[in-house]
Amino acid sequence: MKKKLSVLLSGILASSLLLSGCGSAATTSSSSSGGDTIKIGVLEPMTGANAAGGALEIEGVKLANKLYPEVLGKKIELVVVDNKSDKVEAASAASRLVEKEKVTAIIGSWGSSLSMAAGDVVKKAKVPAVAASATNPLVTEGNEYYFRVCFIDPFQGKVMANYAYNKLNAKKVAIVQEVSNDYSVGLAKFFTDSFKQLTGDQNAIVSVNNYNTGDQDFTAQLTNVKATNPDVIFAPGNFTESALVIKQARQLGIKVPIIGGDTWETPEFIDIGKDAVEGATFSTFFTSEKPITKESEKFLAEYKKANPNKEPAAVTALGYDAYILIRDAIDKVGAADSVKVRDQLAKTKDFQGAAGVITLDENRNAVKDAIIKQVKNGKFSYLDVIGAKN
Repeated sequence: MKKKLSVLLSGILASSLLLSGCGSAATTSSSSSGGDTIKIGVLEPMTGANAAGGALEIEGVKLANKLYPEVLGKKIELVVVDNKSDKVEAASAASRLVEKEKVTAIIGSWGSSLSMAAGDVVKKAKVPAVAASATNPLVTEGNEYYFRVCFIDPFQGKVMANYAYNKLNAKKVAIVQEVSNDYSVGLAKFFTDSFKQLTGDQNAIVSVNNYNTGDQDFTAQLTNVKATNPDVIFAPGNFTESALVIKQARQLGIKVPIIGGDTWETPEFIDIGKDAVEGATFSTFFTSEKPITKESEKFLAEYKKANPNKEPAAVTALGYDAYILIRDAIDKVGAADSVKVRDQLAKTKDFQGAAGVITLDENRNAVKDAIIKQVKNGKFSYLDVIGAKN
């Protein structure tokens, strides 16, 4: 009997999280309660298809909490809940944080769909949420209580379209998208719009090929891709399925460059894809080769101290930034007042984060540069930085 690879990975990750103290329900970093603590919720996938991404963000949040454990003379208590990589569970977990745990603010979630599922809950409760890496514009659109410390997909799509056109000299591109994933579909659309504009050719996208989260066999989609003879394949999607898409493309003899988005930057992407993902190129938020601020240097030094043989993922730096931004807002308003903290977050300008300087626009989205990375010799390697104003 076959078991899906994503299920196996989820089990392994869930076990490791349990051993490290993050249960699959909710845990706190402190047993203190009442007036001695201020609670910050952490809404992340700890099990399911997105568990690896959630683990990376939690890693950054916990590092920030270790370095900055207090605010206003009180201990900051992290309340970590598992949204199980599921939209319904995400809404339920968010409700638990605001109704039962009475958190002042929430960090999360990895996965735009999961953040969007929590949107109505935080808006109704008037509790601000700060997404670390959820890039779909709909996360913050029309929701004054949702913020993010990362760039958004219209910019990311434009960055990768420019990379395909200007760096890879592509004139024809095939899309392979995870149709059940809001992030993948949205990013593919923004890439498509930008690429057509660059080429001046409305037929520049030679095929659009869909699959669902959890699929393992992409033969039909890739056979179609091969028949259209593209110069490049753009395949934004979750790390597991994307690695399998690339692996199977190479097995079918497809040799053209394959590019994608920020979700590829997890160790699992390389572990699953192995040699097949060598040369895979994607956009992301941060690189240790280019520390931008004093906080970047502090983050890297502390991370290396705890993980001497490991490079931090971009989303780990963003999880760190979401925490210190919320803590700074609480400090500035002088109270754990969710509405006042929301208002302070909305004023964010030139905030020095680990993943760069954060200025939030009128839609509560961070205006940030993009980093281009490529898998080289089995590791994620820095290629270029693309300015937000380019």
